[in-house]
Amino acid sequence: MRCVAWWAGLLLAPVMTVLAPLAWASLPPPAREAPVPAVARGWPVGTRPVVLRGWEPPATVYGAGHRGVDLGAPPGAPVRAVAAGRVTFAGRVAGRGVVSVELTGTGLRTTYEPVSPSVEKGAAVEPGEVVGTVEATGSHCPGTCVHWGLLRGETYLDPLSMLPPSLLHNGPSRLLPVLGVPTPA
Repeated sequence: MRCVAWWAGLLLAPVMTVLAPLAWASLPPPAREAPVPAVARGWPVGTRPVVLRGWEPPATVYGAGHRGVDLGAPPGAPVRAVAAGRVTFAGRVAGRGVVSVELTGTGLRTTYEPVSPSVEKGAAVEPGEVVGTVEATGSHCPGTCVHWGLLRGETYLDPLSMLPPSLLHNGPSRLLPVLGVPTPA
């Protein structure tokens, strides 16, 4: 029986060498991650907080990395919803306050922690609405901060990608007065 299997393998090897690449070529390309829409209308804390630690995607599902960004904020500072959505969780996880909001029409969920929630699960929130305050304890940062995360399904994404360029890069242009130039006649 082993002899028959050996001969069959020997005879099929050249055929598979030709057919296997053709079979792989007919498969669709792997799906690329859909871009994150710039739906955020503001930062979750402050007007332009210091990013203490940025997004560092892990190489593997359980690998080391930083699955969000840490934003510097003083204890008691208001934490605001960055976009419209519905609160899917408001409570404590591992001793830290957490608020999660499913963003309307995007398939995205954003999280804020450590936050003392001021909203309840199921509440609808609008952009800029206060969802809690920064907790003084439980932070993984050297000082107090808010860890801001973003997920699509089970995939972590960079939450800064939700911000429009005007909020990321020094804000909008501003016109300054021109002094000492004569007015046209």
